[in-house]
Amino acid sequence: MNSLPRLYAVIDAAFFSTVKEVVRFATELVAGGCTLLQYRNKSGNARVMLEQARELKRRLSHSAAPNPHFSQNRRELGHPVRDVGNPRLIMNDRADLCLAAEFDGVHVGQDDLSPESVRAIIGLECWLGVSTHSPEQLREADLTSADYIAIGPVFSTSSKERPDPVVGLEGVRRARALTRKPLVAIGGIRRANAASVIEAGADSVAVISDLLPEPRKSAEEFFRLLR
Repeated sequence: MNSLPRLYAVIDAAFFSTVKEVVRFATELVAGGCTLLQYRNKSGNARVMLEQARELKRRLSHSAAPNPHFSQNRRELGHPVRDVGNPRLIMNDRADLCLAAEFDGVHVGQDDLSPESVRAIIGLECWLGVSTHSPEQLREADLTSADYIAIGPVFSTSSKERPDPVVGLEGVRRARALTRKPLVAIGGIRRANAASVIEAGADSVAVISDLLPEPRKSAEEFFRLLR
């Protein structure tokens, strides 16, 4: 079974004007210890999405020699150490762009292709994540080949135009009881409430807005809080 770092960083392209800004943000997250990043772009412009995704892959998958001190810091912060500079990259929604950009996995929602349809496209080596918003959806996702399941929104969030109903910490607890797969909690999670989400049973917290200011420092603080 795949293990997840405590922090699942989400890069929402809507917050950035250029690919340079997207890459700079992602680079700062990696410098702060992030080993799992999702690229999210709801614009529907496949050309722009692929351009940004490929640039992320190119810039984050470099051959720089690992820094032993940095690797030790990441172990002490409680998340796995992969080759420094090579975080796992997850594409939101688009299995085709995941393959085209040579990403490490896909995350799909309830209105996207079914998990098994996505699995048929990406194969067994790539990770597959599925968003759920209710016990019924989570039970269905648990029966698929998904590598991890997301539950949310845990708290109210402004990251979606039409968010699903808030599930709260009790929703995380119910989700934990319904699956043995790694569980990612998402929606309105900030440094002030992240520890309570982990205590409720989540293996990892997906964060968007609370990483935007000072991304490196913010990521480091999340890992310190979630040891």
